[in-house]
Amino acid sequence: MEIDWAALRAAAIETMRRAYAPVSDFPVGVAGLVDDGRMVVGCNVENASLGMTLCAECGLVSSLHATGGGRLVAISCVDATGAPLMPCGRCRQLLWEHGGPELLVEALPRPLRMTELLPHAFGYEDMERVTGPVGAADVPADLAKWRGRGTVFVHPDISGGTTIWTGYWERSSGEPGSAEEKGILEEGPNLPTTAAAVAWGLVRTPRVVVVDAEGGLSWAGEGEAPEGIPQRWEEEKP
Repeated sequence: MEIDWAALRAAAIETMRRAYAPVSDFPVGVAGLVDDGRMVVGCNVENASLGMTLCAECGLVSSLHATGGGRLVAISCVDATGAPLMPCGRCRQLLWEHGGPELLVEALPRPLRMTELLPHAFGYEDMERVTGPVGAADVPADLAKWRGRGTVFVHPDISGGTTIWTGYWERSSGEPGSAEEKGILEEGPNLPTTAAAVAWGLVRTPRVVVVDAEGGLSWAGEGEAPEGIPQRWEEEKP
């Protein structure tokens, strides 16, 4: 889609002149091109309670959805002089949500893609990694609130004369002498290797302890091993 940057900036300047900025005296206007060809605009609206101030990009996104939705392709944001102005960090996240990584933002000497303005952006894929089908790894829905808490203890067992690995997810932190409430949240399935059982545990909590056949403890969780666990578990090389 061809982008008329001059027209976008002209619309942003016109809208900037309607901004409500009695506190900062710093009016901002923004105009955006939508993927269906229409243009939407927004200006900043301040408030005596400064935390309730709305950036121009907030108005832009509201206008985007009030007039039919779609995806932003390009935006021009300007200050009181009509010069290109960079969106603040909060608004970069807002623009990413409604334009994505390829959204172009007017800048000098050239427009910048959102991936340049907000590298390593947070998105729905980050949420799905934890709450989605893959990240959840069949964590029961009623236990989702416990994800990231408690401790998983992985241990060997015998099934049909063959050594398998399983585990259990406990409420407590596992710290020696801890007064936290104990109790089993979930029992693990039978798995063929220690590594598979550890992987099952790490989806549930960063605290995973491997208990070997002799009762020895190894830390397979994140960070340093807690007191009372003498060594870190290392996956056996094939």
